[in-house]
Amino acid sequence: MTAPAGPGVAERRRVRVAGGRPRASPRPSGGGAVPWLYLAPALAVLGGLLLYPIYQLGLISFFHYTQAQVSGGEPTTFEGFGNYARLFSDGEFWRVLLATVLFAAACVVSTLAVGCALAVLLTRVRALPRLALMLAALGAWATPAVTGSTVWLFLFDPDFGPVDRVLGLGDHSWTYGRLSAFLLVLLEVVWCSFPFVMVTVYAGIRAVPAEVLEAAALDGASQWRIWRSVLAPMLRPILTVVTIQSVIWDFKVFTQIYVMTGGGGIAGQNLVLNVYAYQQAFASSQYSLGSAIGVVMLLILLAVTLVYLRLLRRQGEEL
Repeated sequence: MTAPAGPGVAERRRVRVAGGRPRASPRPSGGGAVPWLYLAPALAVLGGLLLYPIYQLGLISFFHYTQAQVSGGEPTTFEGFGNYARLFSDGEFWRVLLATVLFAAACVVSTLAVGCALAVLLTRVRALPRLALMLAALGAWATPAVTGSTVWLFLFDPDFGPVDRVLGLGDHSWTYGRLSAFLLVLLEVVWCSFPFVMVTVYAGIRAVPAEVLEAAALDGASQWRIWRSVLAPMLRPILTVVTIQSVIWDFKVFTQIYVMTGGGGIAGQNLVLNVYAYQQAFASSQYSLGSAIGVVMLLILLAVTLVYLRLLRRQGEEL
């Protein structure tokens, strides 16, 4: 005697349609809004911490806003794009902008080169050297910018610093010349920035299947060829993230330049946009002009990021 089909079997029979295929379960109503409900608290915090300051920055840039308006001695007047017209007609602004772009590009390239090289090195050394290198890098990463800048100034000090003595340069002042001062700041920026690139790229390399690297090595590929033809294409999404982060960080460098060059160097020869905006807003009390510089910096960073992402999309990369 055959046992009657249980409720599970009967239920499965009822959900089958013609052709023997199971009917898709209906989606719960309002499913698309559920993720946004979970993200709502974080979005509210980000909106308060990011969007509102950006709104105030843009608003002030359209007014005549100096110390007189802050103290209430004079009324605030609307200038429209007057601050931007003054800014773009100033030759000093374009000189500082060019210096900022070149300095940021050098910092980004150097940081990526050092970080990626050390990430590959971490995969080829034993556990103890790897741990020592990781701890040293994380120590540099955790050092505050003011502390790191002060230490580097001492190392390259013409009177007491050990670098000049080791190199036999006598009392050479690294912060006197324009290029040497930028080089000194670049070294400090790379020193405190490469650990992020190194750790991120190292984690990506460890996720690559070992069989892929072994096959490339068996085919006779050198380490440089393995990186260029195998690892770099597979790590492109990770390299995109660290590149964009490095561009943003290095383009708006402030502390290292301000501390190591004494506020922008001799006669402002080492000014970058962030320090230039600080001088205009607080040293000269031209808050509206400083805000306009901040808006220009924001638009440049957004444009660079969007162009870079667009190029990657054209190459078929998913981020």
